[in-house]
Amino acid sequence: MLAREVLEELIRVLGRDNVLTEQEDLLTYAYDATAAMKHHKPDVVVAPLTTEQVADVVKIAMRYHVPIYTRGSGTNLSGGTIPIAGGIVLSMLNFNKILEVDQDNLTATVQPGVIIQTLNDEAAKYGLLYPPDPGTVTTATMGGSVSECSGGLRGLKYGVTKHYIMGLQIVLANGEVIRWGGKTVKNVTGYDLVALFTGAEGTLGIITEIIVKLIPAPEAHKSLLAVFDDLDKAGGAIAAIIRNKIIPATLEILDNVTIQTVENFVHAGLPMDAEAVLLCEVDGYKEVVQREAVLVEQILNDEGAVQVKIAKDDKERDLLWLARRSALPALAQKRPTTVLEDATVPRSKIPDMLKAIRSIATKHNLQIATFGHAGDGNLHPTILTDEREAEEMKRVHLAVDEIFETALALGGTLSGEHGIGIAKMKYLDREFGEAGVAALRRLKEALDPNYLLNPGKIVRRD
Repeated sequence: MLAREVLEELIRVLGRDNVLTEQEDLLTYAYDATAAMKHHKPDVVVAPLTTEQVADVVKIAMRYHVPIYTRGSGTNLSGGTIPIAGGIVLSMLNFNKILEVDQDNLTATVQPGVIIQTLNDEAAKYGLLYPPDPGTVTTATMGGSVSECSGGLRGLKYGVTKHYIMGLQIVLANGEVIRWGGKTVKNVTGYDLVALFTGAEGTLGIITEIIVKLIPAPEAHKSLLAVFDDLDKAGGAIAAIIRNKIIPATLEILDNVTIQTVENFVHAGLPMDAEAVLLCEVDGYKEVVQREAVLVEQILNDEGAVQVKIAKDDKERDLLWLARRSALPALAQKRPTTVLEDATVPRSKIPDMLKAIRSIATKHNLQIATFGHAGDGNLHPTILTDEREAEEMKRVHLAVDEIFETALALGGTLSGEHGIGIAKMKYLDREFGEAGVAALRRLKEALDPNYLLNPGKIVRRD
């Protein structure tokens, strides 16, 4: 229960309209997009308008030892914005301005509540592109994307969010405001705090301004669909494309369960009996795209694809990528609960991981569909279940444990783009060891000694 004095101070700083206490409002912020997570209502939701107001909220919270959970659109998939200890949810949706697009320096300066697609729509007016492309690009905010270091379909060629963050304005846990980084291409002054706060999931500070790198938008693109009757062949094709020094903008895989579900959902012409399909797009200068598309088609055929189809126009291309982007919403229609995981392995281990997931599904009598970013080894095993079925959920949790154990055994990592949040904390010592987790804890305590910024995420107090 929030002390009356805290509420009064928040209203004084922010105004009554920007402080929400109605139970219906609080329930809205009790969960995020992560499935099968317990809901926790905050004590209050605040929506500041300026960095100064954010700093004032932090100072109030620190004075009364009230936890703060910073939140954008809540599309994250690791329980990262659930207010598990009540307290204050700090909504950044009022910070929704694109402050500048700088054509001379190829940068944009934005507030954290800007929707990623909104930034790209604005950048496109200048012939520029912000490459990070998460599946929730039309709803996810820049602040959330930076805090989770989200990836997306274009990660293979262009990298993920951390490769495009040049500068940040941050409110620290004591209410002080710092700026780090900037528009310079080179900057090795001091510790790289921009990198530290990118992917920190709101546990170290609160981002109020972001400088991002933009790139010239590619001149042309060409998309291909390859059909395989064997997972090993699909995996071999992925490795062969990279081995031939072709780096597609996107290289995605869908397994048979996903193919059938997506095809029934969008009718994109996917072959229902295929073991796997690869969706590939090359982009760049027209001449390069034409050459690379021919080479990729030849490689796919050489590696055993039973069919390779090149999209003949933008309509066919858009339909192919609609099919890929529809994977999660299509699968979500199958059962009441969709547990979407995020396991990343070396590219060469994709077939091993896919086979292991199938074996795990059989062992625990579960339906698991798998799709993901094959080119960078990032797979999304998706368990279709019902969280109301207690016995089945026990099997789900055992399956998730085995999925991550397998990923680590194959030389992979716990997360390629969804973050740790609540969902993966218990696995951290398996990847980093006790000393590694202790190092994370020391960083947390150096910047937030009272554990009041998004507490209970990534690391807990020892």
